[in-house]
Amino acid sequence: MMQTTIPNNMQKCSLTQVALLREIAIETYQQTFADSNSEDLLQKYYQESLNINLLSNQLSNPESEFYFIYSSPINDKTAQIAGFLKLNVGSAQTDLADHEALEVEKIYLLQQFLGKGLGHQLINFAVERAEQQDKQYLWLGVWEDNQPALKFYNKMGFFKFGEHGFDMGGDIQTDYLLKKLLK
Repeated sequence: MMQTTIPNNMQKCSLTQVALLREIAIETYQQTFADSNSEDLLQKYYQESLNINLLSNQLSNPESEFYFIYSSPINDKTAQIAGFLKLNVGSAQTDLADHEALEVEKIYLLQQFLGKGLGHQLINFAVERAEQQDKQYLWLGVWEDNQPALKFYNKMGFFKFGEHGFDMGGDIQTDYLLKKLLK
């Protein structure tokens, strides 16, 4: 099996970086969802879904991968973490657990790095990882009210194939399930 080359502005997250991952996850979620969710719901979600123990378990799962993406090559002294990506296969997938699929569970960028091609790079990297593992398609869930993300995924070749409930700190919201065929 051919190994995917990690771009010079990306880094696979290690267990020793769990606190940094949590910090970036909370900051990107806050920027993305604070306008449409109460602070109480967000805080509850962070405690339940972005706590150190849960993230540590996910980082230790061989069927999940987290990657940081930086604003420029990592060896550049001005490089800043711009966001992160989480990929799942097998039983780590949140809904389907389809051995033919790779799930993009999380793809988040800090606001100041939106529109700079980093989201495209993350999706293209996910496609490479999926192809390297001989997967048939990528899939993900995106909140029905996140119009910028829906537009982006549509442009990247994803289409809606279903929906599911997403627990945002006790508020069940609707996510559209999107798929991108690879073969």
